[in-house]
Amino acid sequence: MPELPEVETIARTLRPALVDAEIRDADVRWARTVATSSARKFREQIRGQKILAVGRRAKFLHLTLSAGSLFVHLRMSGDLFIKGENDPPEKHDRVRFSLSNGTILVFNDTRKFGRVWLTDNPDSVIGHLGPEPLSDEFTSQWLYDNLRRRHRQLKPLLLDQAFLAGLGNIYTDESLHRARLHPLAASDSVKREQAERLHEAIRATLTEGIRRNGASIDWVYRGGEFQNYFRVYDREGKPCPVCGTKIQRLVVGQRGTHICPKCQKKR
Repeated sequence: MPELPEVETIARTLRPALVDAEIRDADVRWARTVATSSARKFREQIRGQKILAVGRRAKFLHLTLSAGSLFVHLRMSGDLFIKGENDPPEKHDRVRFSLSNGTILVFNDTRKFGRVWLTDNPDSVIGHLGPEPLSDEFTSQWLYDNLRRRHRQLKPLLLDQAFLAGLGNIYTDESLHRARLHPLAASDSVKREQAERLHEAIRATLTEGIRRNGASIDWVYRGGEFQNYFRVYDREGKPCPVCGTKIQRLVVGQRGTHICPKCQKKR
């Protein structure tokens, strides 16, 4: 599933082609892709709307429209890209937005898990999310206080979008290794200095991921190179870049998890 850096990269790629364009029509080719209404009503409501801004909140793409907001969550296999108006639909195109600039914004989704929301109340879609890890709201003090208020394993808590928005499997593993913390450690056992390390690690990992246009590890992630700089993720049996110990793979909360057993000792 695309995580914060991948979604941010897609938003930045789409922005020049979308801002100030008008949505002339929407061809909903799989009705369940639309989460907020019927496909017919969605089409009626979005016609004629102008795209004012293209952004991101957590793992959601957010298009600010002249009357409301369009949110897109890519889930496991979704993708958004621009095509020419004469390019024929592909097998897995779920929604195709015809734009006034002569292009088509295509939401393609092989596994059909992705969703789009058209709403005039953004909180109905994203109101449950925790703070953005690259925002001013996310401080080391906030992280320390909120870790101590909960008794949960670190990795599942960091993956909880209501706790902190945007992290997924890749960037959580990478951040925990950088912070030298074990994914099974209890959140309320984290000391202040460890929380400061984790705060710095999360921000540094995400910033590097964005700088490298995310990670390209399957057909979903396009054009990124962060996979060439993974510290632990998907590197089972390979040497830790810090100490040389072989990376181990665990299962934490039903997620494949990668650690260095020396750098990330469970205390």
